[in-house]
Amino acid sequence: MLSLPMIPAANPLADYLARKPEIDQAIQRVLSGGRYILGPEVSAFEQEFAYFLGAGFAVGVGSGTGALHAALRVCGIGPGDAVITVSHTAVATVAAIELAGAIPLLVDIDPKSFTLDANQLEDTLLAGQSLRVKAVIPVHLYGHPADMRSIMSIAERFNLKVIEDCAQSHGASIGGRKAGTWGHLAAFSFYPTKNLGALGDGGAVVTNDPALAERTALFREYGWKERYISELSGANSRLDELQAAILRVKLRFLAQDNARRQEVASQYESILSGSSLVVPRTQPDCTHVYHQYVIRTLRRDDLKQFLERSSVGSLIHYPVPIHLQPAYRKCLLARGGLPETERICGEILSLPIHPHLTTDEVSHVGKAILSWLQQDPQPR
Repeated sequence: MLSLPMIPAANPLADYLARKPEIDQAIQRVLSGGRYILGPEVSAFEQEFAYFLGAGFAVGVGSGTGALHAALRVCGIGPGDAVITVSHTAVATVAAIELAGAIPLLVDIDPKSFTLDANQLEDTLLAGQSLRVKAVIPVHLYGHPADMRSIMSIAERFNLKVIEDCAQSHGASIGGRKAGTWGHLAAFSFYPTKNLGALGDGGAVVTNDPALAERTALFREYGWKERYISELSGANSRLDELQAAILRVKLRFLAQDNARRQEVASQYESILSGSSLVVPRTQPDCTHVYHQYVIRTLRRDDLKQFLERSSVGSLIHYPVPIHLQPAYRKCLLARGGLPETERICGEILSLPIHPHLTTDEVSHVGKAILSWLQQDPQPR
């Protein structure tokens, strides 16, 4: 077997090295300017990111979790309110709901897109579980957008706020309209492994509503409109100048990097599409930006171990649904449970995907998988 250094599932260091001169210059600009919190770099990034998305406003905050928390709070979501979302997501989605004091109500996913099933959303609302449902958080998972047309239609009928979780969908779109511009608010993460990643934590709340944008800007810094005078109950969740400066550099290359991710995904599909594995499928009229390239097999753990022996890193996003984790077993579930969510968690595997993978590396990953398939004839 071809001997290679381990191919990592993600590689934020390569992202930095690819833009090192520009990033180093941006960092030096901040250090020389002497403004480190909520200065000109944050303001410029907010404008540039909103423009990239086609949104009215972006407000930089400290993390993706902070963005979700802020979005919920500025919508007036609090104790006694229920918020519908999915269990197949990063735990931050549900943690933010609890940070706001609200009750997470979890519904099942569409097994084709791994995102919130709009039919399950509607059925849950029609069933009326004696809860005060105030909002829904659709998660655009792995880079594929949720069915926002259906979700927005349902939300309008039931008078719900819609907060998009865009932590994995920078640049994804539906009908040419970017994820993050459909709901009342959207929350983005700039964790280093994201399609648009900082060199530390960072996040943003995006909206087309100027009143919500203003409330978010107040909320992120103690509710201050005037320093030391809180107009509303807020928090400390600020995007710092260094991360904003870095993000401004990387934003210029986001479309290019997403295109490379799509090329890698296309190469994987070409190699694996004739196999017994289930490979990702992009739903009609959607643009997938492949934050992760997630395949399915009944013998996922065997494949993961084989890949490791073949110098290929892989990850499982996410091995245990949130509602089965010890800290979150008290979450409420939609009537009928979450069978699709529970089924896929034993089958999914994220292959290496990032803009700096070479064609040879992708080929090595694909050939290793085909070799495993040939060596073991058991059902996949």
